[in-house]
Amino acid sequence: MIRNLLRAAAALALATAALAAPGVSITIYNDNLSLVRDTRGMEFKAGRGELMFRDVSAQIDATSVHFRADGVDMLEQNFDYDLVSPDKLLQKYIDKEIEVVNEKGEIARGTLLSFGGMRGAGQLVLKQGDGSLRSLMLDKAADIRYPSLPEGLITRPTLRWLVDARSGGNKETEVSYLTSGLSWKANYVLVSNQENTRADMDAWVTITNSCGTSYTDAKLKLIAGEPNRVRDVMRRAYAADMMVESVGAKAAPQFQEQSFFEYHLYTLQRPASVMDNQIKQISLFPSAAFSTKKLFTYDSQVDNDRVTVSLEFENREENGLGIALPAGVVRVYQLGPDGSQEFIGEDRIEHTPRHETMRVTVGKAFDVVVEKNQQDYRQISSHSSETDWEVKLRNRKQDKIEVVVVDHFWGDWEIRQSSLPYKKVTATKVEFTVPCDADQETILTYTVRQW
Repeated sequence: MIRNLLRAAAALALATAALAAPGVSITIYNDNLSLVRDTRGMEFKAGRGELMFRDVSAQIDATSVHFRADGVDMLEQNFDYDLVSPDKLLQKYIDKEIEVVNEKGEIARGTLLSFGGMRGAGQLVLKQGDGSLRSLMLDKAADIRYPSLPEGLITRPTLRWLVDARSGGNKETEVSYLTSGLSWKANYVLVSNQENTRADMDAWVTITNSCGTSYTDAKLKLIAGEPNRVRDVMRRAYAADMMVESVGAKAAPQFQEQSFFEYHLYTLQRPASVMDNQIKQISLFPSAAFSTKKLFTYDSQVDNDRVTVSLEFENREENGLGIALPAGVVRVYQLGPDGSQEFIGEDRIEHTPRHETMRVTVGKAFDVVVEKNQQDYRQISSHSSETDWEVKLRNRKQDKIEVVVVDHFWGDWEIRQSSLPYKKVTATKVEFTVPCDADQETILTYTVRQW
């Protein structure tokens, strides 16, 4: 399945241009997966020889590598990822000679027998030339000197190939591979007016790169969707101190959105650098302004004694939207009496096609109190029963509101009587719209028969 995904994504990249110019193209998926397509000019010697392809992701899936160069066959591939670090150097120099310089400039020479902990903690033990042993505190070492770089340690993740070239010279070499450590998500900021009748919304793409490699001036594509994946691919975890970069003017759309297979593809219309240990934010589309509707909902199976407040709007062109919106978190602010913005809640939306209604749950209503009680239960027969329900809603706000009361029933059922009209939404769900006057109590009663 991974190989099929690689072929499909590579086909997409090839469809963009019959012969791509040298450079890097990255297609990032939601689920910590990316396709990197790297085209470089490389020097080959005729015949069989070794070739080093550096600056690949440290979290590459080596089994997914696709290599192409005219007149060249790959015979063998090795992925070298044992990177130089202070701890690795100490490990490699066990039973070898090193020099340790302390804070006073004194030099201790000897064979490293052991060390405890990472660099900067613990001790190391040296066997000196006269056979004596010396224990040194690592945090007191100003400098540790090694004669050379140990075999097997490298400074950058590298693919090392054994290739057979039918002719020598500089050849355009295209390498594609899948990697983890590169991911993206959408984030939305919605600012509502005081009446909750209109709102502005900005959308941002947040890209996280912890793969161990930087990509400069890359062609950037994002895929929103859920490709099927085999989950037994081994991954290596790397700690990263993330830097945040926020870029992108909102005057015009930076991403071109289009359908691709059963997913949606977002292509950035300019090159972008995605650096290692960086969180990068790019505007997805210009700020959109639209009408909103404030909804009050009570569902006892979600929250037994609280009313939920949501904002609803349409994903349509006339609202400045009308594109497939990728899943992400919507953070909601409201303008206060002094014109400042205050945070009022957040919700996660799923992938939303164009022309669909979007509902963002903001929080719980403070001034609307609800009580739901079972008033009576009657066994009608061995297979049927009736239940009387009462829902009390006290609206302590200064304005009249409507509360949608939701209930759920399983099996066969019907509403035998109700004090207010209702709507059967699905085979298991019913809704009552309850008007609630300001600072008044409203009572909803209904009887349901089940069998």
